Amino acid sequence: MSKIFKFTAISEGISYLFLLVNMLFIKPNNMDLYKTLLFPIGMAHGVLFIAYVILAILIKKEQNWSLKDFFIVQLASFIPFGTFYIEKKYLKNA
Repeated sequence: MSKIFKFTAISEGISYLFLLVNMLFIKPNNMDLYKTLLFPIGMAHGVLFIAYVILAILIKKEQNWSLKDFFIVQLASFIPFGTFYIEKKYLKNA
C-alpha cells in the first residue's frame, strides 16, 4: 500500500504543477490550447487528489503517523511541491 501511495503522491504533485503551468503560462498566450488542456489535466488532478487523501487515511496506521504528521501529509496536498516533500520525508521506507 505504501508504494501505491508513494506513486500517487508523486503523480498528484506533477498533475498539480501541470495545472498551475496551464493556468499561469498557457492561458494568457493561447486561449484555445488552454481550453483544450484544462479538462484532462483538471480531471486527472482531481482524481489523483481524491486518491491521495483516501490513501493517506488508509495508510495512516501502517506508517504509525501521529495526528500532527497526518495533518501535515494532508496539508501538503494543497501546496505546490508539498507531495514531493511528503514522499521524501514520510515515505522513505516504502
